[in-house]
Formats: sequence, C-alpha cells, structure tokens
Amino acid sequence: MPRYNRSFDLSIADVDMIEEALRARGRELSRMRLALSEENPAHLESIRVIEQDQRENEELLGRLHDQKIFYRPQAAVYVGG
Repeated sequence: MPRYNRSFDLSIADVDMIEEALRARGRELSRMRLALSEENPAHLESIRVIEQDQRENEELLGRLHDQKIFYRPQAAVYVGG
C-alpha cells in the first residue's frame, strides 16, 4: 500500500509562491462573498461554502507562517519594525 510523502524539498521562493497564491485565492473568495446577499435565500448555501473555504485558506496560511523560522541577529541588538 502506498504511503504519503512526508518530506518535501521546497525552496523559499516555492513557499513564497504558495503563500501568494493562497492570498490571491483569499481575495477571490472575498469578492465572491461580497457579491452575494444574505437576504436572498438562494445565496445562503453558497455563502456558507465560501466562508468555509475562506476559513480553511486562512488556517493553511497560518500553519505555513507557524513553521517559519525568522532570522534574528545574535551579535547585535535587534530592532524590529
């Protein structure tokens, strides 16, 4: 039985491209959601599906962010911002 590949070899550019695609998808979902009216009963199911897709998209972006290791210089005083 085949197993899942749990080891991925992605470059920083690859991860950046994935994140940008997820952000573009989030913008697209937001536009779709804004085009629908909650007052129209025919739109309610579509709104529910779009909002679920938005939630999954944001959760995936969050998991990618949580796996990053951000550089912080050790020798000098770090000034963020």
